[in-house]
Amino acid sequence: MRGATKVVVFQLVWFLCIHVPPMFCSNVTYDHRALLIDGKRRVLVSGSIHYPRSTPEMWPDLIQKSKDGGLDVIETYVFWNLHEPVRGQYNFEGRGDLVKFIKLVGEVGLYVHLRIGPYACAEWNYGGFPVWLHFIPGIKFRTDNEPFKAEMQRFTAKIVDMMKQENLYASQGGPIILSQIENEYGNIDRPYGAAGKSYIKWAASMATSLNTGVPWVMCQQADAPDPIINTCNGFYCDQFTPNSNTKPKMWTENWSGWFLAFGGAVPYRPVEDLAFAVARFYQRGGTFQNYYMYHGGTNFGRSSGGPFISTSYDYDAPIDEYGIIRQPKWGHLKDLHKAIKLCEEALIATDPTITSLGSNLEAAVYKSGSVCAAFLANIGTSDATAKFNGNSYQLPAWSVSILPDCKNVVLNTAQINSAITTSSFTTQSLEDSSSSGWSWISEPIGISKKDSFSKFGLVEQINTTADKSDYLWYSLSIDFEDDVSSQTVLHIESLGHALDAFINGKLAGSGKGNSGNAKVNVDIPITLVAGKNTIDLLSLTVGLQNYGSFFDTWGAGITGPVTLKGLKNGTTIDLSSRQWTYQIGLQGEDLGLSSGSVGQWNSQSNLPKNQPLTWYKTNFVAPAGNDPVAIDFTGMGKGEAWVNGQSIGRYWPTYVSPNSGCATSCNYRGSYSSSKCIKNCGKPSQTLYHVPRSWLKADSNTLVLFEESGGDPTQISLATKQIGSLCSQVSESHPPPVDMWNSDSESGRRSGPVLSLECPNPKQVISSIKFASFGTPIGTCGNFKHGSCSSNNALSIVEKACIGSSSCKINVSIDTFGDPCIRVIKSLAVEAICT
Repeated sequence: MRGATKVVVFQLVWFLCIHVPPMFCSNVTYDHRALLIDGKRRVLVSGSIHYPRSTPEMWPDLIQKSKDGGLDVIETYVFWNLHEPVRGQYNFEGRGDLVKFIKLVGEVGLYVHLRIGPYACAEWNYGGFPVWLHFIPGIKFRTDNEPFKAEMQRFTAKIVDMMKQENLYASQGGPIILSQIENEYGNIDRPYGAAGKSYIKWAASMATSLNTGVPWVMCQQADAPDPIINTCNGFYCDQFTPNSNTKPKMWTENWSGWFLAFGGAVPYRPVEDLAFAVARFYQRGGTFQNYYMYHGGTNFGRSSGGPFISTSYDYDAPIDEYGIIRQPKWGHLKDLHKAIKLCEEALIATDPTITSLGSNLEAAVYKSGSVCAAFLANIGTSDATAKFNGNSYQLPAWSVSILPDCKNVVLNTAQINSAITTSSFTTQSLEDSSSSGWSWISEPIGISKKDSFSKFGLVEQINTTADKSDYLWYSLSIDFEDDVSSQTVLHIESLGHALDAFINGKLAGSGKGNSGNAKVNVDIPITLVAGKNTIDLLSLTVGLQNYGSFFDTWGAGITGPVTLKGLKNGTTIDLSSRQWTYQIGLQGEDLGLSSGSVGQWNSQSNLPKNQPLTWYKTNFVAPAGNDPVAIDFTGMGKGEAWVNGQSIGRYWPTYVSPNSGCATSCNYRGSYSSSKCIKNCGKPSQTLYHVPRSWLKADSNTLVLFEESGGDPTQISLATKQIGSLCSQVSESHPPPVDMWNSDSESGRRSGPVLSLECPNPKQVISSIKFASFGTPIGTCGNFKHGSCSSNNALSIVEKACIGSSSCKINVSIDTFGDPCIRVIKSLAVEAICT
C-alpha cells in the first residue's frame, strides 16, 4: 500500500473510532477491579508466544490452539536486536514480522499485550538490546542517562508508530489492548540509586506521551507512576497488591515451567500446581493472568542468552516446542479457564469476601444481587473437609474448588478430567536419507584472516567482537632456547564462557563455565618444544548476559592471567601483558560456509572424525508426512547447525546435567520452585534440535555443521515426533466435566464424573484399548496396572464405547461398571491407541 493511501485509511479508521466506536474500535481503560473494554470489566486469560521463537508458518496453528485452549490474549515481547541489528537498519521480515503476527492474532478474535520494553530479558541474547547500543559514547543502560534514553525513546516510538500505521491498537480497531514499558526493573533497580528512580518516572512519562489509546503496564515495579499499572511476575501472585486502589490486580508472567540451560537438567511444573496458582489468583481478586510461556518455542540462530541458555525454549508450556498440545496441561487449563469464565459475571461485579474455613482452608465469595461465585482453597499439603454455606466439601491438598453458583463444584484444580497423551521420537540414520555422504572443510587453527590485529595485553571479548561472532582467537608465539620441562602447565583465567587451547597446532585442552558461573579457570598440561612455540586460544561465548543490574557491563573472554607454570627450574612466566594477535570470528564464517553453497568442500573417503574446528556438510531427504522434525546430535560435541542456510541454533549434546536432583515423580503439593521438579539427570541437557517443516524441501536439503570440539557426524540421526498413547484417569470424586455445567439445570450439575477420550488428530480413530480398569488402578499413562480391586468387565465396556470412534465418553460410576469394592472411592483408568 502506498504511503498516501495508508494515511487516508488511517484517517478514515480514526474518524470512525471517534464517531462510531461500538462498530469499529475499543475503548480500553481500567479501574480497581479489571481492565474495561468498551466500558465493561473483563476477566482475561493470556498466554505468551514469542513470534521469533517459531516460524510464520507455525503462527496460525499456535494462535488457534491458544484460542481453543481458552485464551483471550496473546502476549509477546518486542526484540530490539532482532529488528535493528545495525543502528538505523531495520528488519521486520520472516520470523521478525511483528505486524503479521499481531494481525493473525486479531483475525481469530484474540487481543494482544505488546511488551515493547524495549528491554526484554526473556533468556534472549543481551536481554534483547542490540550490542551496538553498548558502543554509543557515554551510554549507560537502563538508568537516567541521556544517550540511552534517546535511543530507547526512538525505538519505542518507532514500534508505536508502526502499530498505529497498521491500525493495530484497540483504540483504532486493532487487537492491542495493553503495552508494557521497561521490564522487571524493580527486581534490580537498587544499585542504580536515585538515577534509577528518575529513569522509571521518565520511562512512564515517555510511554504515555506516545498516545496509544491503551493502558501501559510495568511488571515488578512497585513504584510505577500513575497511570502505569504495576503488575506481578512469579510462580504465585495471589498475594500481590497493586500500588494504588485505582489499579487492577494483574499477573504478566505466570511461569508455566522454567528455562533449560546447557549443563542443567530439564525443569517441569505439574499442571495441578499451575492450575492451583491460577485459581488462587482469580480467587483473591485477580482479573488478568498470563502464562509465561504458553508456547516457548526455539532459540534459533544465536538468539539465546543467559549465558548457557539452551536452544530449546520449550518451558514445559501447554503447547510444546514443536507446536504439539501438551496433555494434560493444555486440557486441564482449558477446563480451568471455562470454570473461571462461568464466574465472570460475579467476579467483575464486586470485590471478594475472604474468610477462613479452618487451618489452611479459605473461602472467597463474590456476591452481587442474585449473582454468586465462590472459590474454596486448601493451601495445605493434606486433604481436608470444609464446611461452607451449610454444605460439606472435600478439598484435596493444595487445590482450589470453583463454585460458579456458590453451591456446586464445577472444577477442582487437583482433579484432572482432561486426557493425557504420551509422545515419542522415531529416529532414522541421517546417512540412510543422505544422497551425498559427508564432505568437510577444516577451519584453520589460530590466525588466518587479513583483518587480524595485534595488541599488548589481553582484551575483553564483547568489546572486541561486538558479538558479531561467538569466537575470538588469542594468539602468540614464544621461544625457548633450552630444553623445556615436561611438567609445564598452561594456566588460563577467563570471564567465560568456554575456551579451547591449542599448542603448536594441536588441541591441548578445554574449559567451560556454567549457567551459575560463566567464568573459566583451567590448568592444562602441555608439551612445549625447544625453539618457537605457538599458543592459540579460542574463546567462545554461548549467548550474552540477559539479566541483572548493569548486565551490559558483564564481560567475556580471556582477560587473564594467562601463565606458563612449572617451566625448567620451576619458574612461571606471565603471558598476560605480552603482545597477542587477535582474530574476530572464523574464516568459515567470512566465507559463508553455513550456506553450503560456497567453499572447497572435501569429499574424499577419509572423513575426519572427532577433530576440532571442522565444518561438515551433507544432503538429506526430509522425513515423509507432517510430523514435527528434529535432528539428534548425539555423537557431536559443540557447535552450530544450519539447514538450507537457516540456523537451527547452537548444539551441545556433550554438556551433561548433574546426576542428582531428579525423582521418578514430583509431588505438586506445596510451593513450587524452578529446581523442585526436574528430569533427565545425568544425561545431555539437549540432544534433539527442532527443524521447522517450512525450512525443509521435499527432495534434497543441505545440513551444515561447524563442530568446535570434535564429533562423529555419521552418528547424527533425523527424528520425527509422534503422539503415542491416549490416557485418562477419573475418579468417582471428580466433578463432572466443565462442559456439562448448565446454570439452568440442577440435574446437569448433579451428573457424575465422566471419562472422555479424543484422538489428537481429527482424522484418527481409537483403534485399540491397551488398558482399562475400574477400581483402584495404579501407575501412570503407559504404565497402568490393576490395583487390589478391579471390575471384571471394564475392558469390554470401554472397548464397546470407544473403538472405531474419534472420541468417546464413559460415565465413571458403579452403575456403569458394578461395584468391585464397596465403600472405596474408585477410579477408571484407560489407555487407548489412536490410528
